[in-house]
Amino acid sequence: MKKIGLAMLLLASVAASARSQEQPPQLLVHAAHCLAVKGFLPSSRAKTLSFGYFLDEKSYPGEKVLYAINFAAPAKSKGIVFAIFLSQHNDHQVFNIQNNASFVLTVDPKKEDYDGASFVSPPLGGVWTQERLASAIEQIEKQPRFTIRVKDLLAADPSSRCESYTDPRN
Repeated sequence: MKKIGLAMLLLASVAASARSQEQPPQLLVHAAHCLAVKGFLPSSRAKTLSFGYFLDEKSYPGEKVLYAINFAAPAKSKGIVFAIFLSQHNDHQVFNIQNNASFVLTVDPKKEDYDGASFVSPPLGGVWTQERLASAIEQIEKQPRFTIRVKDLLAADPSSRCESYTDPRN
């Protein structure tokens, strides 16, 4: 029985490692860059960060929302989820960070499977926003995680523009 458990643990570790080896999509890299330059990512001495994302084109009619998670570590089930509205302005892709919340994934002990997310710090916007973020976390958990080098987050991209709800109003 111990050999089966050890084999499953090894397989899960290899699968997690393989998932994080995929090249991150440029849309996610640009969004993570905006999170970094706007000061939304926790300070760390890590050389790489772990992200997941989900593009939602249905919840907000006429809007595209990129939900991104900065995981505490590649194999951890906690992190910060962000709602980033996407738009075009002239020749620039605009990444407008509109919400964020810290969360921890919960596991159903009977099923030994993902059961939902508990918010450590609830998002602004009430129950509807919280449900949207929880739904996005569920979608992201079904997809690969990507590792992005911190030095890549700091490289500016002239084709994108970063905005957030914390920006001063003019």
